[in-house]
Amino acid sequence: MKHPASGAGSPGAEAPRPAGAADTAEAGTRAAPGGPDHHLVEGRTIDAVPEGERHGRPRDLFAVWFAANISPLTIVSGTIAPLVFGLGLWPAIAAVTLGNLLGGFLMALHAAQGPRLGVPQMIQSRGQFGSHGSLLVTLVVVFMYAGWFASNLVIAGQALHRSVPAVGVPGWLVLCALAGLVVAVVGYDLIHRVGRWATVLTLALLALCAVRVVMTPGVLERAAHATGFTLSGFVGMTAIGILLQITYAPYVSDYTRYMPAHAASRRSTLWFTYWGSVLGSVLPMLLGIVMGIAVADDAIAGLDTVLGGTLSAVVLGAFAVIVVHVNSMNLYGTSLCLITAAQTFRHRWLPGRRTRTALIAAPLALGLTLALAFQDTFLASYTDFLAILQYVLIPWTAINLVDFYLIRRGHYDVPSFFAPGGGVYGRVNGPAVLVYAVSFALEVPFMHTSAYTGPVATALDGIDLSWAVGLLVPSVAYWLIARRRTATAPDTTAPAAPAPALPQEGS
Repeated sequence: MKHPASGAGSPGAEAPRPAGAADTAEAGTRAAPGGPDHHLVEGRTIDAVPEGERHGRPRDLFAVWFAANISPLTIVSGTIAPLVFGLGLWPAIAAVTLGNLLGGFLMALHAAQGPRLGVPQMIQSRGQFGSHGSLLVTLVVVFMYAGWFASNLVIAGQALHRSVPAVGVPGWLVLCALAGLVVAVVGYDLIHRVGRWATVLTLALLALCAVRVVMTPGVLERAAHATGFTLSGFVGMTAIGILLQITYAPYVSDYTRYMPAHAASRRSTLWFTYWGSVLGSVLPMLLGIVMGIAVADDAIAGLDTVLGGTLSAVVLGAFAVIVVHVNSMNLYGTSLCLITAAQTFRHRWLPGRRTRTALIAAPLALGLTLALAFQDTFLASYTDFLAILQYVLIPWTAINLVDFYLIRRGHYDVPSFFAPGGGVYGRVNGPAVLVYAVSFALEVPFMHTSAYTGPVATALDGIDLSWAVGLLVPSVAYWLIARRRTATAPDTTAPAAPAPALPQEGS
């Protein structure tokens, strides 16, 4: 099947349109074609961003992803190495570093899709699975957002409660959730701006924590003498490092889609995203490893011990504030996914500011409920949550990247993403869905969680290799099948030609 170049029209593709006269009047308040949108609150949702509204620089991506990773939750993730897997200092550092380096590359490869196509990641996934076939992964990603939102809230609420005990943990959970809501409602530009501010703050906090760790008697000595090692633990922690990066894959291009295609090259978007995300993860995880070994059980309490009184309150409070940035990204991404799911069945509908704001309320309530329910059993619940995400997301990211880089080489028919019946991609791409389902089934014998351990994982003394199966099997299988069915057409789109702008419901 010959495939149109990105931005090209397709027969039968019909862009979403406003539902009525009132919506049309609201849509008229948007920026004129070729000009920027000067509203405080972002007006676009899942439609393609035309070239005239593109802005930003690839180097801005470093700050977004660095700040998104440096949070109390990432510190706690580092403690999993000694507390759950029994690793000593150097094996833990090696596993964390290796996992993030590998996973970060896969995650950053998605960044180039934003400037190229100008649409959110889950819309682009219709190019592999079809308009209806992509729904399963879209809904899984909504669950993922809710889980991350809840996890970040729990850690932030506990940290702030230590700083200001007068307010209970539930109270802090609500306040942090509402703060993230404000940033998410304003949208893309404010998220980028907060990321830049948060990067400066987090670098200062990490430097301060590192100095205090070195100066506190006994902390480094206890950490250096920890020598525990098991192969299953090393592989498990490496997998967590990989997964922490890959969980960003379903929305990494959401934060590059406004960037000009001619200025944001694949190489620049990849490496700025990569190093921002990898360094933002590895550095706080290393701190978590040391805290987990030296203090045990509770890394946040460990920081309280190392930093002492007033300084601890300031640092923990500042770290918790950074959660606002992270959770604004979770809420923002959830709203795009929910709109994507709804638009699958109402292809003429494309909401604007008001609907996006309203749709954020449901995941916020779900995330708060999860945070309140699991705050007392957090570490065990969090570890299993990561395992579940690993099983469902890694096969998707493999298929998505193989399709974009090896099969279609970035050439997609953007109007078909919104067309009735899925345009040239159809409602369901059977081979892609089949490869995904078979890959997931093949992961099952390799799985290892607190609730289930597959026969292969049992035979390997608890080593969970499902991530390797979920990456290699769909990559090879989809490539073999798709290259026979899809011929890549030459890109006839001029370099500056924008993807077609789609009318919206309103401002």
